[in-house]
Amino acid sequence: MLKGILAISGEPGLFKVLSEGKNGVIVESLLTGKKQTAFASAKMSTLEDIAIYTTNEDFPLKQVFKKIYDLENGGTSIPTNAKPEELKRYFEKILPDFDKERVYVSDIKKVLAWYNLLHSKGLLVFDEVDETSEDKDKG
Repeated sequence: MLKGILAISGEPGLFKVLSEGKNGVIVESLLTGKKQTAFASAKMSTLEDIAIYTTNEDFPLKQVFKKIYDLENGGTSIPTNAKPEELKRYFEKILPDFDKERVYVSDIKKVLAWYNLLHSKGLLVFDEVDETSEDKDKG
């Protein structure tokens, strides 16, 4: 689901990787649809590699998105311009043990904005099939 989707530091929104070039990657903005080069010197993170701090261990972003999706019955999250206390309460419903010392309101806003953007583009696809059931089908 999140494969090939990047967050680029200093750039708004998310980007889909189209191809790799000599000096970076060619990306398309999910917000504007514009294509551009993200140079190798830019700080880029794939959404697959992002996790949220909890009091136990880091929680993968994909699973956070799944929890939002389940909470909202497949709908969008609360707006990112909600009051900070409201955003924290909402995030606590999704991830009760998120680390309140290390996860800031700005992080919560970013996660919700990304979720809503991916939702609007139809890119939130959750695989319900695990490897063990696939193996049974092969046998």
